[in-house]
Amino acid sequence: MAPSSLHWFRDDLRLADNPALTASVAHGSTLCLYILDEGGARRPLGGASRWWLSRSLEALAAALSARGGELVLMRGDPAMILPEVVAATGIDFVTWSRRYDAESIELDSRLKTIITTTGAKVASFNAALLNEPWQVTTKTGDPMKVFTPYWRAARSKGEPPAPIPAPGRIAALALAPAVAAMAVSLAELALEPSKPDWAGGLRQAWAPGEAAAAERLGEFLSGPLDGYGEGRDRPDRASTSRLSPHLRFGEISPRQIWHATRSAMESGEASAGSSDAEKFLSEVGWREFSYHLLFHNPGLATRNYNPRFDAFPWRRDEAALKAWQRGLTGYPIVDAGMRQLWTTGWMHNRVRMIAASFLIKHLLIDWRLGEAWFWDTLVDADPANNPASWQWVAGSGADASPYYRIFNPVTQGLKFDPKGAYVREWVPELAGLDDALIHEPWRADSQALAKAGIALGETYPNPVVELDFGRRRALDALAATRSAETD
Repeated sequence: MAPSSLHWFRDDLRLADNPALTASVAHGSTLCLYILDEGGARRPLGGASRWWLSRSLEALAAALSARGGELVLMRGDPAMILPEVVAATGIDFVTWSRRYDAESIELDSRLKTIITTTGAKVASFNAALLNEPWQVTTKTGDPMKVFTPYWRAARSKGEPPAPIPAPGRIAALALAPAVAAMAVSLAELALEPSKPDWAGGLRQAWAPGEAAAAERLGEFLSGPLDGYGEGRDRPDRASTSRLSPHLRFGEISPRQIWHATRSAMESGEASAGSSDAEKFLSEVGWREFSYHLLFHNPGLATRNYNPRFDAFPWRRDEAALKAWQRGLTGYPIVDAGMRQLWTTGWMHNRVRMIAASFLIKHLLIDWRLGEAWFWDTLVDADPANNPASWQWVAGSGADASPYYRIFNPVTQGLKFDPKGAYVREWVPELAGLDDALIHEPWRADSQALAKAGIALGETYPNPVVELDFGRRRALDALAATRSAETD
């Protein structure tokens, strides 16, 4: 029989710089397979991520078809499906790109054992990171716990390898009847919402897929990268790359981003200074660090990295949690961010920190509830970045912001949205207020409120908590936790 292979697509929905796919194609006729696993131990995708996945698979199928390949879709348990497909087709080589959560690692190990017993070879590849999580360690070989030395150690390893090109021609493997019977259509996966269809804002904001990711990177390098070091904190400006969902689904690789940034700087295509580029690349580094943490701490999304926070006195307040989720806290910068998230599936990173701090500290609500909400509503909901960043804000994580660092949403709004443009876009009921009042509408007198058409408590809510009270309560909770440690 002629050599044949199977590439199992997962979080690597691209053709270029996909070493696992390249190895499969080089081996022989290739079955390109994606399996929607909704019943495994790994957390199911949230609604926004499912929408993105649908559009990304559609783009991937078209890209494969243009090169002679075919994307086959299935639904179910990969531990059952993959061995069955290999046995039914006589495939002798199977590839996939690695994942780094504990459930996926266990699944991959089990599958390698099962498939190799059939006589087929299995190879996994790194397609998601500049460095594997076990490659960057302390001098004694231990996992790193602080970002700055982690990133310094990672950089000391030199430049990452150059990305590899997409395969030219992909010979599609003819499906055996038993395998064809297992395939489903993209529509049958039912990834997009229908009743109701809430994804209109996502469709307007995003173009998923490998080609769109490359275009977005090019636009960023030729424009917003200039001044990124300062502009990245301004939600009222288009100053960030917005590459996070493309990275999350593997439509672009960190190596592609790294080398494209370097190339743009060296060729003069980017007018930004080296400090802007280094700051941007350090954000790629934070993603790397998050995966390092996830690999070494499998319970990152559910357990405090720092166990002292296990005794923290979180409050149960369903009304406050719902107000936060709906963008009705009475604090404009928080509400703007939460509404941007609900509408577009994305939130500016500075505002993510403000909104997370408000939930955790001013409302004293467990960070895990916020992480779960972001997991469901973000198109870039990442199994490493999302919990690592929430724990950073909570003070319970590695290299965390200290718990007593409490973002004031008013001063943060005045500093990073000084003209109120971001708030006016996402909280239009406040648009008529002057710049000096838009971040604290409760300070406006009755005449200013009437002129702006605002009735506090009716057209826009009163604050759910008074800031000084919330801050004191948070600090008291921290003091109680410390006291419990010493008892």
